[in-house]
Amino acid sequence: MNGVKASSKTNMVKRNLGSIIGAAFIMATSAIGPGFLTQTAVFTEQFKASFGFVILVSIILDIGAQMNVWRVIGISGMRGQDIANKVVPGLGYFVAVIVALGGLAFNIGNIGGAALGLNALTGININMGAVISCIIGIIIFLSKDAGSLVDRFTKVLGILMICIVVYVAFVTDPPAGDALVKSVNPENPKALIFPIITLLGGTVGGYITFAGGHRLIDAGITGEENVKEITKGSVIGIVIASIMRVFLFLAVLGVVSKGLALDPSNPAASAFKHGAGMIGYKFFGIVLWCAGITSVVGAAYTSVSFLKTLHPSINKNEKYFIIAFIIISTCILTLIGKPAKLLVLAGALNGLILPITVGVMLFASKQKSIVGDYKHPTWLLVFGIFIVILASYVGVKSLQNIQLLMH
Repeated sequence: MNGVKASSKTNMVKRNLGSIIGAAFIMATSAIGPGFLTQTAVFTEQFKASFGFVILVSIILDIGAQMNVWRVIGISGMRGQDIANKVVPGLGYFVAVIVALGGLAFNIGNIGGAALGLNALTGININMGAVISCIIGIIIFLSKDAGSLVDRFTKVLGILMICIVVYVAFVTDPPAGDALVKSVNPENPKALIFPIITLLGGTVGGYITFAGGHRLIDAGITGEENVKEITKGSVIGIVIASIMRVFLFLAVLGVVSKGLALDPSNPAASAFKHGAGMIGYKFFGIVLWCAGITSVVGAAYTSVSFLKTLHPSINKNEKYFIIAFIIISTCILTLIGKPAKLLVLAGALNGLILPITVGVMLFASKQKSIVGDYKHPTWLLVFGIFIVILASYVGVKSLQNIQLLMH
């Protein structure tokens, strides 16, 4: 009997570890979308090696935001919108709507990115690429075991993306020493404030902050007894996204440091092409499609998870609402067209959503009716307050810059 119990416990630990890593990957691959690639390429060309400082600061802030949000969600076992409703009655509906709208804005760009990736890889028409990517997203959620399929899908494609970007970073031979020095001693630090908040919004803003936490709830990993696993998952998610960001930065830096200009219509693609020739361009097609389709899955899953507790019919027919979300995104994309500016704009807007969502979690972390007897660490609370103040100040200030992004 003891052997059976031990075996059962081992299987449960393995299942939990798989779910935690799956939650980390759905968060990371939600962050690593087409906008992530575009932002990194644009800012690397603009700030050169000093962009390393932006990445370093944003990683630290990302971890602080994620740990606060994941802990409150995981320990309470409640979704973000339900926590918000407990903090201020009715606030959850507002949060659900703004997060879902932000997710939709990103998802239009994600479908566009996946379509551009297939276009670069095969030469297929953009609209046809969007439809194919849409169908693949639908198939995933029509699966009987959609949750574990989402976990496996995001893990495999996430690892593939990182491997390709690491290869291109080595081929372009960036000035790594200069990047390392300027990561702690950048030129013109004041000019780097807007890129920091844009990266923060693009990596943990809007729906992305909640992607992993909501996945853990669906996997049943909740309660104070799982606080270590919840914290581990939040950090792993940021580490995965950060590895991708660092090597993509180095790959692009290797190109722009040689005086080569990036094509403004598709900066990341031109960096891969300059750096590794036509094979680099094809590799970029793979990376862009992987980034697009995994973000489509993450955005649709998380956005609907915000809406499903608002009405019983959404919860009952969750997978069909997710499929409808993907189809609507695809239809809007084919009607509007080029998504590049929308991606950068969505990142900046998600930076404005961030202080609201993290602020709600900080209030919730001290509410016994939400987290029970759990004591939220003071250092984590202070770190979270700092992030909220910074994101609020810079987010409002960035409204002045958003109009510049649209030109």
